Amino acid sequence: MSNKIKIGISIGDVNGIGLEVILKTLAHQSVLDFCTVIVYGHTKVASYHRKALGLGDFNFQVITDAASANPKKANMINCWEEDVKIELGASTETGGKYALLSLEKATEDLVSGAIDALVTAPINKHNIQSENFQFAGHTEYLQERCGAKDVLMFLVSEEIRVGVVTGHIPVAQIPEKITKEAIVQKLLLINQSLKKDFWIEKPKIAVLGLNPHAGDNGLLGKEEQETIMPAIQTAFDSGVICFGPYPADGFFGSGTYKKFDAVLAMYHDQGLIPFKTISFGHGVNYTAGMKFVRTSPDHGTGYDIAGKNLADPSSFVEAIFAAVDIVRKRREQEALLSNQLRTGGKVIETASDVKDDAN
Repeated sequence: MSNKIKIGISIGDVNGIGLEVILKTLAHQSVLDFCTVIVYGHTKVASYHRKALGLGDFNFQVITDAASANPKKANMINCWEEDVKIELGASTETGGKYALLSLEKATEDLVSGAIDALVTAPINKHNIQSENFQFAGHTEYLQERCGAKDVLMFLVSEEIRVGVVTGHIPVAQIPEKITKEAIVQKLLLINQSLKKDFWIEKPKIAVLGLNPHAGDNGLLGKEEQETIMPAIQTAFDSGVICFGPYPADGFFGSGTYKKFDAVLAMYHDQGLIPFKTISFGHGVNYTAGMKFVRTSPDHGTGYDIAGKNLADPSSFVEAIFAAVDIVRKRREQEALLSNQLRTGGKVIETASDVKDDAN
């Protein structure tokens, strides 16, 4: 029995570039050397995309459940039986229906422990809406399915990590959602994730202001003085090393973000525009705050290039490797804690530690 980490993949919108980046990713054996991959979809839909891409030698091994996955092959679980009408580049009810069927089965296996992590291909947040999906996106859906009290949309790359206080909500609703409690909670989540998932012992976190020039001492808004600064102080007093609020434009324009392990933005575009400008194509969206690991690429459905063999799989590859790395770090941390209990409170982490104990 293989002990490789099992990564589940939901296919997203069948009319978008999801399956294209999945197929391009799994066509390289190097990815399968690191993890066991299980795609939730249907072989007929995958074959349609495979032929469009000219990947004639690539095939999935069909399995009925995650426990049957072949660690040396790309596996697929068929989540429906009927034929699907594919209209590449179009937002259709069909695209949303089968994106949800894939996501539901993959999430079921994630929650049950049948897979170790989930990587989600892009959905269309409009056409997926139904009686079974009334959420702003993957993040909110997974939060409810996984029973998490709060989660963090955390965009990560080698150059920068950005979290947001508010996610997929209208801009007009942002100010009322920027509360001291919400900011403190997101700072705690970022701090915990940086330590647990990225193994940064003493992370430094920058906090952005809400208004232009971070309010300019109250001239352009009171939120910085009345809400954000008190939140930063409360989080700092709780052990979070955080500073701010910083004016967003100068903070990114001057490269100040390079001095921090993560940045907390107040709203979606404030954080994601600079993140994608800096890291687009190799950034990863990670949902922090859950006991389960979920990542996704930093792009959308890409209807405009669907079926044209133009989609770059780099971000999807990074999403898989990030999921594997986070699962591995969590396992190692659990092993260290277990070792700490066995050794009466002392963690023996390295060969040198063992040698020192022997002496």
